[in-house]
Amino acid sequence: MKRLIKLMSVALCLTLVLSASLVGVFALSLNGISLGDKDKATPDEAEIFKDETVYVMAKADGTVDKIIVSDWIKNNKGADTIRDLSTVGDIENVKTDASFTLDSDNMRVWEANGEDLYLKGTGKQPLPVDLTVTYSLDGKVISPEALSGKSGKVTIRFDYTNNAYETVKIDGKDERIYVPFLMMSGMILDGEKFSNVTVTNGKVISDGDRTMLAGIAFPGLQHDLGLTRDEIDIPSYFEVNADVTDFELGATVTIAANPLTKDIDPDELDSIDDLKASMNTLESAMTALIDGSSQLYTGLDTLLEKSGTLSEGVEALYAGAEQLSDGAAQVDDGAKELSKGAATLSDGTITLDLGALDLSSGLKTLDSNSGALNTGSDMTFTSILATAQKSLKEAGLDIPNLTPENYTTVLNTLIDSLSEEKVKAQAEATAKEKVTAAVEANRETVTAGVTEAVRQNVQAEVESGVRAQVTAKVIETLGYTVDEYNNAVAAGMVDEATVAQVNGAIEAQMNSDEVSATISSLVDQNMQSEAIRATIAQKTEEQIQSLIDENMQSEEVLNGIAEALAKAKAGRESIIALKAQLDSYNTFNKGLKTYTDGVGSASAGADQLHSGTTQIKLGSSALKDGASALKDGTEQLSDGADTLKDGVLTLKNGVPALIDGVSQLRDGSMQLSDGLQQFSDEGISKITSLLKNDVGNIVERLKATVKVAQDYKSYSGLTDQMDGEVKFIYKTEEINNDK
Repeated sequence: MKRLIKLMSVALCLTLVLSASLVGVFALSLNGISLGDKDKATPDEAEIFKDETVYVMAKADGTVDKIIVSDWIKNNKGADTIRDLSTVGDIENVKTDASFTLDSDNMRVWEANGEDLYLKGTGKQPLPVDLTVTYSLDGKVISPEALSGKSGKVTIRFDYTNNAYETVKIDGKDERIYVPFLMMSGMILDGEKFSNVTVTNGKVISDGDRTMLAGIAFPGLQHDLGLTRDEIDIPSYFEVNADVTDFELGATVTIAANPLTKDIDPDELDSIDDLKASMNTLESAMTALIDGSSQLYTGLDTLLEKSGTLSEGVEALYAGAEQLSDGAAQVDDGAKELSKGAATLSDGTITLDLGALDLSSGLKTLDSNSGALNTGSDMTFTSILATAQKSLKEAGLDIPNLTPENYTTVLNTLIDSLSEEKVKAQAEATAKEKVTAAVEANRETVTAGVTEAVRQNVQAEVESGVRAQVTAKVIETLGYTVDEYNNAVAAGMVDEATVAQVNGAIEAQMNSDEVSATISSLVDQNMQSEAIRATIAQKTEEQIQSLIDENMQSEEVLNGIAEALAKAKAGRESIIALKAQLDSYNTFNKGLKTYTDGVGSASAGADQLHSGTTQIKLGSSALKDGASALKDGTEQLSDGADTLKDGVLTLKNGVPALIDGVSQLRDGSMQLSDGLQQFSDEGISKITSLLKNDVGNIVERLKATVKVAQDYKSYSGLTDQMDGEVKFIYKTEEINNDK
């Protein structure tokens, strides 16, 4: 299916380059003659329209048993009689009482009495497309009858032979151009009998009990467009492979239709400059994408090389945190014992030899180091915040300087700004700004294309009006009005020589300098009218907006937005983890300050005890208060140290997964780079090369294909007064164990 999409992109883009710019309706004035869009009759507007369905009843291998033709002849103008040159045999009217007689040309003349006709008969003409179905069991061709009830690896292949063509002159050579039929084949398989089902040029849909298959092909289109299979492989067959137990197969249905080009004007397939420019843009974007994937691999490789240093640093950090946790626990235990002793002592009065008790000295030494300890902890926290801020700024995030007081607010604001909703809105706005600027840079080219399309339409309408006037004047010299002349020609009252003279005189007048100048003047005049200028401006804006919308849905833009969302998500998660680590250290830092405050209070109490009298009421001393404050501080210190240790352990345990993830990401980025290069070489380069080098030839062949497609309207035949369309439905008989 991807190959089909590529093909249709190549073919249909050529038709859309000009048709997207066409102006809908032009109101012109030419000497009192009103000119508008040419009337295009629909099935409900044509005078007589034959809607034809051809049913092909076939054997399991595609061999035709019977052809049944069903014609609905729409009598839209309520004619009393309808002439039909149908080649169908055994024809019958299946709905009304209308009967027919044969005229001198052996053509059926139906007494329609203003009603539609519903006819059925037997087809006698060769089919435009032959269907062949072949079956293989374990790699060997087998007949449908012999395959019934067998088990093994089965292959079913639908081949389509296109017999409908016209010989067309292309580049001075006669070329056979086939009607571009779209073939769609379908079947339903029993889920209990068929397994491991795969298809070529089709689609598999399963509901568990049944497997539905649909295949698609364009027989002859590869030849029509003059493309080799190395350039683009257009499906020409449909194949099914499956493991089968007790083979049975219901009826298959294949539809052949010719709908793809009925609304395309072959004359609108000449403008290809915009398509070439788009291919240049596609090539440039593909090159940038490949370069970016290569740079991604290089960056990830460098990150992987540095991951060993990261792992060693985290190990050392964990060892230090573990020692700090153990030391803090010991200090906390000692502080608890000190607090208990101080409480006991404070309950009474005791005589001490204070000169022999020098508790003050030890606490004073401990307290003398508190300032350095607090300063070191503050400096460490400040350093951690500075490192975090530097990393965030290197990632492109503009934030205020982080401090112990503001880091929580700053990081919470940053986390909120990286929400998926806000990042997506910003990415889409940025992408649209760039896309709009790129499209606006080509406004003159778009305007020129729209103007040229409008001019061509105006030119055609003016020429049509002038030709009508010239025709009326030439026919007037014969003493006829135009309607009288046309009726006389239709009745055979005007000989071929006179008709040729009239046509020659009309063409001579149309090719004269005077008429050419008149046409040119009228075209210029209408192009300067306010209505036409307004139409050009409107269609230009519509084309600009269409290009912006189209580019916003391009893979490059969507991938860019997705990439921004992925980066924002990863960044948001990283910032959340960073804040958690900073919170852990902040808890530790506050606990340390409480601890040092307790040491200071204990030291002050010891001084009073040492300098006092031998008779002292300990309950009034500061020792109890200092010991209690010390106990509270050491508890917070211990809790903070444990939290820090747990956080570093989580980081330590996550490092191997981080390194493994970076390694996988690096390998994946290499595969991405290689895959993009292969896609560029095998896909993008082939398509752009094809469009740049051979697009002119493709356009000519595509125009011929469209023309041939539009000529084929009926299997049984149409009169000159009829329009129509036809589809073919092939039904193969079922294969079951009863046969």
